[in-house]
Formats: sequence, C-alpha cells, structure tokens
Amino acid sequence: MRRFVVIAAAAVGAAATLATARAIGMSPADSAKLAAVSGGGAALVGIVLALVLVRLRRQRVGVQAAAVALGAVGAAGVGAIASAVVMHLSTSAVHGLLVALVAGASVGVAGSLALGVRLGDAAQDLGLAARRMGQGDLGQPIDLPASSDFAGLARELDDMQRALDAARTRERALDASRRELVAWVSHDLRTPLAGIRAMAEALEDGVVTDTATRDRYYGQLRVEADRLASLVDDLFELSRIQAGALRLHMVRASLGDLVSDAVASARPLAGVKRVRVEGRLATPGPMLDVSMTEFSRVLRNLLENAIRHTPSDGTVWVDAGVDGEHAFVSVADECGGIPEPDLDQVFDLAFRGSAARTPGDAGAGLGLAIAKGIVDAHHGAIVVANEGEGCRFTVQLPLIPASLT
Repeated sequence: MRRFVVIAAAAVGAAATLATARAIGMSPADSAKLAAVSGGGAALVGIVLALVLVRLRRQRVGVQAAAVALGAVGAAGVGAIASAVVMHLSTSAVHGLLVALVAGASVGVAGSLALGVRLGDAAQDLGLAARRMGQGDLGQPIDLPASSDFAGLARELDDMQRALDAARTRERALDASRRELVAWVSHDLRTPLAGIRAMAEALEDGVVTDTATRDRYYGQLRVEADRLASLVDDLFELSRIQAGALRLHMVRASLGDLVSDAVASARPLAGVKRVRVEGRLATPGPMLDVSMTEFSRVLRNLLENAIRHTPSDGTVWVDAGVDGEHAFVSVADECGGIPEPDLDQVFDLAFRGSAARTPGDAGAGLGLAIAKGIVDAHHGAIVVANEGEGCRFTVQLPLIPASLT
C-alpha cells in the first residue's frame, strides 16, 4: 500500500509538471529538460530524506514531521536552484530564491513541529490509556484526539475497555456465584449425610430394635440417598452445560406428549404437598425437534420449582401451544411473586432468592440454571414474569419449518 501511494504521488507530480509547462507555453524540449534537472535533484534529496527517516524512526513524531517538512522544502529548493542554473538566471535572482526557500523552510518546519507535538501528545495519551487498561484500570474514559486516525484508534480502545470491564464484571459475578454454590452444596450434602450417618449408627449399634422403626429408617436412608444422587446428577449436568459439553440427541416429538408426561410425573410430588397441577394445550400440539431427555428435565425442573413454592391447596397451571413462529410452554404458580430486583437473577447459578432455606430445598439453586442452559442449547428462550398470585415461567422453542414437516 505504501509503495502504491509513493508511485501514485510521483505520477501525479510528473503530470502536474507537464501540464504547468504546457499552460505557460514552454516548449516540450525545455519542459523535459527542466523536469529532468529539477526532478533529479528532488529525487536525490528524497533518497537522503528516506535514509534520515530510517535513522529517526525511534524519535518522536514531531522530530520526524520536521524532517519531512525540511526534506520537502529542500527537494523543492534543489530542483528550483538547479533549474535556475540551467536557465542561466542572474546571481541575484538565485540568491533571492535561496532566501525565499529558507523562509519557506522555516515556516514549514515550525508548522510540522507543532503538528508533530500534537500528534505525539495524542499518541502518548493513547499509550497511557492502553497501559492503564493493561494494569486493570478500566474505569476512566478515553478522550478522543482531534486527528481522525487517532480518534478511530481511541474509539476502538474505548470499546475494548468497556468490553473488558463488562467481561470482568461477569467473571466476578460468576466467581461469586460459584463460591456461593460451593457453600450451599456443602450444606445440602452435610444435611442428608448427617441423617444417614445417625440412622446407620443406630441400626449398627442395635439401638433400634422394633421392626417398624427399623423399616422406617431403611426407607429414610433410601430417600436421603436419592436426594444425594439427585444433587450429584444436577451438579454433573450443570458442569456439562458450563463446559459446553452438553450433547443433544435431537428427535422429533410432540409437544403435547412431552407436557402430558411431565404433568403426570409431577402429580405424585404435588399430591404430597396438596397442590393441584392443571395442564392445558391451547392448540394442537406441534411437532418439535428436541432432546427428549433434556427437555423433559426442563419441564420437570420448572414443575418441581412451581410445586415447591406454591402453598398447600394452591394450583400450578401448565399451558402449551404455538405463538407466532415459536412453540411455548408456560408454568404458572401461586408463590406470591418474585421481588422485582430478583427477576433478572432467578436463572443465575445458585440463586435462591430471599426465601428461607429448608432441607427440602436441596438442589433448588441449580434447577433453573440447568433449565436455562438446556433451553439455550435448543436455541430457545426462557423468561419469568410476575403474574396474578405468583409468577409464570415461559419456555419458547423454534418450530420446525413447514418445508421439513
């Protein structure tokens, strides 16, 4: 690119020289002679200037700009003096030309120095801004220099700074949620383990002798083991989602069948809590390309979350159908609503809101995060909003194009 610019500038200069000579009525022979003499002298100065710039490449921009200005005036001066000699001008005319060239060179160098200092200051400011970014100081805005080239670079640095700041904020939030998750999971593991240990010791020491109590202990051991297995399964699933290792085996399935199976599976848990689960299919169930195992997990997590937070004698509503270009499933509960500041965080890792923790909530901080990860992997969306006496979670999935059905 630089070579092309130099060649283009030389060609334009030659054309301008010939056009000027013709405009003032100079013969072609005289024009060629003067162009050769002045151009040769200017080219010689240009070569010297290039060598000087190579030596000055580590100097400030102002020094290099002054050298360029001095070289440009020098090239013009050498060409003009050479032409004056060829044209046999008087000595006084040549001396006057020298004085004019020195004056022009002084003005040009002064202007170049001023411009170079300005550009150097802008480059220094950008360098300091980049150094601050490298040291982690991302809070100071970057001033835009007047030069369009430097202004573009400053805008790119400013955009990079905002992106780095946002990434650092996300990383800190994720790190905090991970630490909180470890603390909560540790609690959720200790609770059933303590019960298992106590019951196992009682059985081993023969403290429990009657058949009814022993059978109850065995049943409770199985329940606690199931809770631990469920928690470990959630952690494994979440780790796959966060590592991008979730592999979906996509099959074509009916949304109506998926919802019906999920509702049927949730009714035993709802019966224990005396919560009604009602389902409704707004339109004929569309066919979807989904991973049945993973999407069933999404519905199960949403239903268990709704049942867990709905008071006894309450109702959980499940609606499904088609809305525009998407199929949807919504689960509405009667939890009393979610505080507005928490609505944007309910799908965050380990988020449980301000509700009191109970042993029955083991793993509750993972279900919604897992659901969101699975829905995202299906190129869908999941949202939550307060509605009526509770809140409504809505999952949207893309429909199969008509050409493929």
